[in-house]
Amino acid sequence: MRRGAIVRITLIGIVVAAICTLVAVLIPWLPDSASKQMDRIEFIYWFATVISIAIFALVAAVLLYSVFAFRSPPEDESDGPSIHGHTGLEIAWTIVPAILVIAIGVMSAVVLSQNGNAGTNPMTIKVFAQQFAWRFTYPGENNLKSNKLVMPLNRNITFDFESADVIHSFWIPAMGQKQDVVPGINTSIVVTPTRTGNFTLICTELCGLGHATMRAPVSVVSQVDFDKWVQEQQQGSSSGGGSGQTVFASAGCGSCHTFKPANSTGKIGPDLDNIAADAKKAGEDPAAYVKESIVDPNKVIASGYQAGVMPGNFGQTLSSQEIDSLVKFVSEGSQ
Repeated sequence: MRRGAIVRITLIGIVVAAICTLVAVLIPWLPDSASKQMDRIEFIYWFATVISIAIFALVAAVLLYSVFAFRSPPEDESDGPSIHGHTGLEIAWTIVPAILVIAIGVMSAVVLSQNGNAGTNPMTIKVFAQQFAWRFTYPGENNLKSNKLVMPLNRNITFDFESADVIHSFWIPAMGQKQDVVPGINTSIVVTPTRTGNFTLICTELCGLGHATMRAPVSVVSQVDFDKWVQEQQQGSSSGGGSGQTVFASAGCGSCHTFKPANSTGKIGPDLDNIAADAKKAGEDPAAYVKESIVDPNKVIASGYQAGVMPGNFGQTLSSQEIDSLVKFVSEGSQ
């Protein structure tokens, strides 16, 4: 290949690479990192992106140069000259991509291993997924339960997952790590938050009619503020204040039901503000009707709704005290 052609291909490649780089850098493809794991994931992302831009720029430059330099004259329908393959070029474009793919694989394996290392003294949070809500238990804090995920800053946290019904998927975008929550299988991931703030936990596995509402608030706070939050939650639990509303929120009732006392506006299930009227139609006491709807939701189906949508295992996943407080909160709040 003549020197002039090499120069032109190089210039075209530089222009293509510059355009691709601007697209990669100026558009915020990823959220701002909030964990050590996300930092490593971003490294792999940019490592692969740089390699991809380089390969694309080279291929595009040769292609664009060839289109203009070797195009046929107008009305020339003759066959082009027979050209034999270039052995050296074929070896190069086999070996170089192989090396790059191996490099990406090795770096990804290293990051995967690092992201799965919880260190010597991790904090454990058990995550319970159920259509259509998340619940969190802190074993190291006397099994404190919460419908809000609160994490201390710069602490290695191991999440242990359990699903009550179908496959869900745990993902906090700014923290990178994502893990399926599979019934009957214990899965886990490690997250190390690196900045305080409020985030959102999203279910990324289609899990039913209320999948889009299966989210949970996430807060990362300092260790001092985390200890304070734990103490406040434990005091609230021991005093029993507002426990019915707490269960309503932690069980995910607001994702599916409208209920003014809980400020919920879900439209998947019946309007709980109409419980008294619905119970009267069923010929039952409101409290008994509510309890029956919780532990055996398919026994009486409200008009306009279908069976099998509301989980039928709340009788097992909620304690008798939680059920009683929830029944009282809903039945009295609807009157």
